[in-house]
Amino acid sequence: MAVQSDLITAINQISAERNIDPAEVIEAIKMAIKTGFRNDYPEEEATTLDVEIDAEHGAIVVYANKKVVQDVTDLKNQVSIADAKKINSALKEGDHILIDITPSGDFGRVAAQAAKQVILQKIRESEKESIMKEFNGRMGEIEYAIVQRLDGDNVIFEIHRAIAIMPSEDRIPIEFYKSGNKMKVLLKEIEVTPKGKQLIVSRADPGFLRGLFRLEVPEIESDTVEIKAIAREAGSRSKVAVTSNTDGVDPIGSCVGQKGARINAIMNELRFGPLEEKIDIILWDADAGTFVANALSPAKVLEVEIIDADQKQVKVVVPDDQFSLAIGKEGQNVRLAAKLTGWNIDIEGETIKLEKGNKAETVKEEVETDKKKSVSKKVKAKKVVKKATKTTIKPITKVVKKKKQVKK
Repeated sequence: MAVQSDLITAINQISAERNIDPAEVIEAIKMAIKTGFRNDYPEEEATTLDVEIDAEHGAIVVYANKKVVQDVTDLKNQVSIADAKKINSALKEGDHILIDITPSGDFGRVAAQAAKQVILQKIRESEKESIMKEFNGRMGEIEYAIVQRLDGDNVIFEIHRAIAIMPSEDRIPIEFYKSGNKMKVLLKEIEVTPKGKQLIVSRADPGFLRGLFRLEVPEIESDTVEIKAIAREAGSRSKVAVTSNTDGVDPIGSCVGQKGARINAIMNELRFGPLEEKIDIILWDADAGTFVANALSPAKVLEVEIIDADQKQVKVVVPDDQFSLAIGKEGQNVRLAAKLTGWNIDIEGETIKLEKGNKAETVKEEVETDKKKSVSKKVKAKKVVKKATKTTIKPITKVVKKKKQVKK
């Protein structure tokens, strides 16, 4: 085949523009050329073809692996021994030889079109793989993404030429995604699918909130302040437990920022129109009781009692006027507190506890009173029995005496 003087230039240009290894582009071209020969060499026989590309000069040569035979019955896969000896005199019947079948002209319109399609497909696959390599080791980070379109309930984003998918469960319910919008997303995972690797992003995952705090709070980025746990109901409310790893650093104050600048920046990212996701910043504590009490903020807690440490059951007593606040709308506050701490929380009002305590004392007094009454009744009964016995015997004795006197 005639030397393609600009072939190597084109390969290098494609490699530079698409950030693909030139060797991968050459392999794609080889596969495309084999595709162009499928009319004469069906796919199941494609292994009988061999394509060589001179990476320096751009020359392309196509070989067919043919068997040396005495009488040729299959021109595609066989060569006569006479023709074979012209190439190599040492060949004998039954040997195999590579025969140059490179067309003298163009491969033809159909072959060229097929080759083009295969090259484009291979380039897309190589490009996608190359792009995916950029995100390896970056899972959990926040990145800017541009909304491309909606695919059912999924949102399709573009991130640095990579296509990313946000599944419906990773969307914030209150948000509307419009084509062309630029927003922050969490690089959640690279998922292996039948179509190849796919980048999955999220805005509803707790990790997204963690990433926003890391961006806005330098103390978290430097590990001076640490996020211990996050409980989140995306688009509605979240609780973030923080602690300080350095003496003298206020973890809650660091997250809030001067005049609330830091927390407001985070909440603005989670705001859609008049709707926003509220965030409670909780002070983490190694003591379970203290941590549970903190987690129920903004409600005040009077008492925390560990019921079962193994089953992580805890009972909390709050002032009567704080009971509804501790429970939260539709149980959200206590639900998030339980998720944040990992404890099952049972909340009681102060009056209910006092009533239970008073009732217990009343029952105890009643039992004691009943015991005393019971003892008293037994004593009286004994006295009555003794008295009854004496009065019964006495008349009988008198009667006996009277009878004796009559006999005399």
